[in-house]
Amino acid sequence: MQTKLIHSDCLEALKNLPDNSVDSVVTDPPYGLSFMGKKWDYDVPSVEVWAECLRVLKPGGHLLAFAGTRTQHRMAVRIEDVGFEIRDMIAWVYGSGFPKSHNLKDDWKGWGTALKPALEPITVARKPLCGTVAENVLKHGTGALNIDGCRVGRDADDVSGWSQTGSKASENRAMSGGNYARDAKPDAEGRWPANLIHDGGEFLGEQARFFYCAKASKRDRDEGLDAFKPKARPTMGSGIGGQPDQAKPNNRNVHPTVKPTDLMRYLCRLVTPPGGTVLDPFMGSGSTGKAAMLEGFNFIGIEREAEYIEIAKARINWTLLC
Repeated sequence: MQTKLIHSDCLEALKNLPDNSVDSVVTDPPYGLSFMGKKWDYDVPSVEVWAECLRVLKPGGHLLAFAGTRTQHRMAVRIEDVGFEIRDMIAWVYGSGFPKSHNLKDDWKGWGTALKPALEPITVARKPLCGTVAENVLKHGTGALNIDGCRVGRDADDVSGWSQTGSKASENRAMSGGNYARDAKPDAEGRWPANLIHDGGEFLGEQARFFYCAKASKRDRDEGLDAFKPKARPTMGSGIGGQPDQAKPNNRNVHPTVKPTDLMRYLCRLVTPPGGTVLDPFMGSGSTGKAAMLEGFNFIGIEREAEYIEIAKARINWTLLC
């Protein structure tokens, strides 16, 4: 496994990568929400950035990009405008979090301005193929999804939701050689991966049908950072006027939007061929890189902020030593 961490503006760094050189792009870019007043979150990435991602991806390579619910449309349109095919959207659903609402008073008590955030969309896009899917996979190793590697395990006796006569069409179908495959056989293979990921909250009914991943724990965030001095990590709670609260100074990883390693492992595994290279042009504190190492992939990460790239280096190095 090889890692390459680049401290640079992503657009400039991407221009130095060769054409058709990476197998997948898995990234959590800025959402364009001015999150906690951070300058890097003033807009979603430009078409120029996505055009460079398209160039460096091998034909058929997949791009997975997180987004905010308010700006996902802008993210997806810019990705599509440079030539990517929009294949799907995965919803990561969770029960934790706080509503960022301005609550009215007096005669309008009980009214507010926002819903509680409970999901983050992930755009699923693909660089156009060279020939058929089969031809592209044989030539480049890219173009298909790792279905069996991402099946959701379940009890072999659980056949809920299946037609006993076999006549019920599956909601999730995959085209393969002109035939439709059902979402999964009712056996130990597990269910077909869905475009929904959840955190195990009780608000979902048949949880066993979906991949489970909660938000990043403090342990996950801070693994490998023993040498870093604990600091207060800004959190969006009840801060006045949309300003962040200051949490207690007990966090070594101060990046505000750390994704859980298990989630990033699942996503890297879904779209990256064995031994392939994962690119994250918005590396942050290195969750994608940590995940890529654990899955046996090569990794290229780009990060502009010096504080975050040092955290990313330590987290990824810790993973390599484990």
